[in-house]
Amino acid sequence: MAHHEPKPDQGEAGRAVRRGLITRRRVLVGAAGVVGAGAIGAGGFLLQDYLKRFARHTDGAIPDHRVALSAALPRMVIARGADPARNVGAAVERLGGMARLVSPADVVVVKPNIGWDRTPEQGANTHPQVVAEVVRLCREAGCRRVIVCDCPISTSRPALERSGILAAAAEAGAEVIAPEDSRYRTVEISKRLGIWDVLEPFVIATKVINVPTAKSHAGTGLSAGLKNWIGITGKQRVMFHADLQRSIAELAALMRPTLTVLDASRVLMQHGPQGGSLADVKPVRTVAAGFDPVALDAFACTLLGMAPFPESLRLAAGMGLGQVDYAGLAPVELAVGA
Repeated sequence: MAHHEPKPDQGEAGRAVRRGLITRRRVLVGAAGVVGAGAIGAGGFLLQDYLKRFARHTDGAIPDHRVALSAALPRMVIARGADPARNVGAAVERLGGMARLVSPADVVVVKPNIGWDRTPEQGANTHPQVVAEVVRLCREAGCRRVIVCDCPISTSRPALERSGILAAAAEAGAEVIAPEDSRYRTVEISKRLGIWDVLEPFVIATKVINVPTAKSHAGTGLSAGLKNWIGITGKQRVMFHADLQRSIAELAALMRPTLTVLDASRVLMQHGPQGGSLADVKPVRTVAAGFDPVALDAFACTLLGMAPFPESLRLAAGMGLGQVDYAGLAPVELAVGA
């Protein structure tokens, strides 16, 4: 199939590439006449080559959002109880409190998993009460802005609404930004993955809190904190799949969160990531929070009974992002009353 490069004035796709404002919709529309659906379905390599040719510059960078921690504080807390919000509050308090991590000057971006048009009971998205409590804690710490955003697989507004996250986060004081309402910045994800369009909130944030849900995933085994970073971009996600486990680790190397709050209130044990049947969901009533994203993903694996762990954890640990042996962090366990 012929692969023609667009001329400088060749339509919206070419202009969007030069401006660094390629959304998922523009990629799908603009690439269709260049590489064809067959090339995208075969792994997206021609599309990736096309984007590399015409989006070489970056107009944003993502800093390391971690903060210095007291040696006296635990690095991981596991809170178990019937109330998801109380579990979050207890875990964060035991870690030293949100005010140790964020300040009134901060723009905090909270990144849940809002991938699917599913209810909270179906376990495909982060529980709305978990998201809302993280927002409330940030607001209580006086943060200048608290933004909640993600790039859903499903159409964003139905996913935001049906998940319960839109209403809960807004009521708690967050700005909830749908991807179609956001600008994008071009950011180099890694040398291998190259330059991608990333939702602007992740570029302007001064602190980032990752709030994934723990669930099964048909392609990777696990969807938790490391994989949650795929939602920072609106690009064709099939382009990650040539080496998906490595892509997950490389995204984790880009995104160094201030805090990770893992929602395991209701765990989608099988048929993830989308799920659907309540029979696939197990009430685990747990929230784990901490500063080692690899360890938190390893803990999530144990909730799903996974062995061996996904390759992305080993790769991320090899990049210095954390440790697979979460028990080596001596996590504090809390029983949170009703």
